[in-house]
Amino acid sequence: MTTPLDIPTLDEIRATRQRIDPYIVRTPVWRWAASEIEALIGPQTELHLKLELFQKTGTFKARGAVNNLLALDAAARQRGVTAVSAGNHAIAVAYAAQIFGSSAKVVMPKSAPPFRVAKAQSYGAEVVLVDDVHMAFAEVRRIEAEEGRTFIHPYENRATIVGQATVGLEFGEDAPPLDALIIPIGGGGLAAGIAAAVKQMQPGCAIYGVEPTGADSMSRSFAAGSPQAIERVKTIADSLGAPKAEAYSYALCRHFLDEIVLVSDDELKSCMRLIFHSLKLAAEPACAASTAALLGPLREKLQGKRVGLIFCGSNIGLETYVEQTKA
Repeated sequence: MTTPLDIPTLDEIRATRQRIDPYIVRTPVWRWAASEIEALIGPQTELHLKLELFQKTGTFKARGAVNNLLALDAAARQRGVTAVSAGNHAIAVAYAAQIFGSSAKVVMPKSAPPFRVAKAQSYGAEVVLVDDVHMAFAEVRRIEAEEGRTFIHPYENRATIVGQATVGLEFGEDAPPLDALIIPIGGGGLAAGIAAAVKQMQPGCAIYGVEPTGADSMSRSFAAGSPQAIERVKTIADSLGAPKAEAYSYALCRHFLDEIVLVSDDELKSCMRLIFHSLKLAAEPACAASTAALLGPLREKLQGKRVGLIFCGSNIGLETYVEQTKA
């Protein structure tokens, strides 16, 4: 695996995992063998879950955020950092800034759940609310230029991607060899990082990305052969609502992913209910995306296979969860 794409090597990912170790947790891998899921996919399909919803801050995002803060010198930490996010990345950047004695000013759309705004603030972040995610990117660039803060991109950032790649490294070390792996896609940083790690560890593992139909920028990019944008995010899975694909994360996804599939909001809701019923976990919509792909567009293709599912996180308020899981 070499260099035109500046692919993170396994040695680099391992060194990153060691470096961020004091600030994150090694999340468990869980064999999902309950009767509820076996009734839907058959007992011959073997499922292994990477439970990143148990990560610091509630999602995998802490890994990339910590890796970014570790890369800053003392002067940059003193100036502070900034980020744009529907919630999970903002929370993670606030967490990382707090533990390294920096400050975070994060920009979030007004539609961001109050639960996530409050959680970012609980880690000391100053939160700026704007009308939509497109405006959020413009505002964070203004903050970067005027205040000298370092912008930590949620996905188009090598340090972010290498941090997220440690999820794949752990999965490859802790789970049995996989036939296939399903990864939720927002901007593509998680998928790019995990796929880079897993494909180098297990070249025969098929890797699938999954997007909501209302936030399909990476699917459009794969079809067009270049990074594409969407006009508006229209999905309950706001954690997967990136407004556009970007060059580096797109290129890594294009290089390592075998296919991207789409799932509807109704499929996400159904799988949120299934996950609660079977595993007693309150999954946010993004966390249910890999299960929705398995039970929907990938069901026949992965029948009888050993499949890994990324449960990417679950920062969701009680009221929102109850509303989204209504039958």
